[in-house]
Amino acid sequence: MSYTDRNVTCADCGVEFVHSAADQEFYAQKGFTSDPKRCPSCRASRRAQRESSGSGYDVRDIGGPRGYERGDDRPAREYFAVICSKCGNAAQVPFRPRQDKPVYCSDCFREVQAV
Repeated sequence: MSYTDRNVTCADCGVEFVHSAADQEFYAQKGFTSDPKRCPSCRASRRAQRESSGSGYDVRDIGGPRGYERGDDRPAREYFAVICSKCGNAAQVPFRPRQDKPVYCSDCFREVQAV
């Protein structure tokens, strides 16, 4: 199936954003049948709000990354919701972003680092 970029209006803030062909293909692979209702910024805000309210899970409850146990004496790593400076997708980073530096999602970071 062929996908083309589409403009979608955010249900929360009313801003028009692009639902790219690549994102549409990704959504189809995951079995999603409808377009996103919120822009990347509003999705990141909702995710951050949901995580800060404690409704998410704690890494210490299920073990650390790659199955290694994380000791209870260390605090859980704090993540920050951001919008990728290159592709515009929502991402989470393990550091507090600064306004004077670009922030990338993991895919774009790999591309930028490879150059």
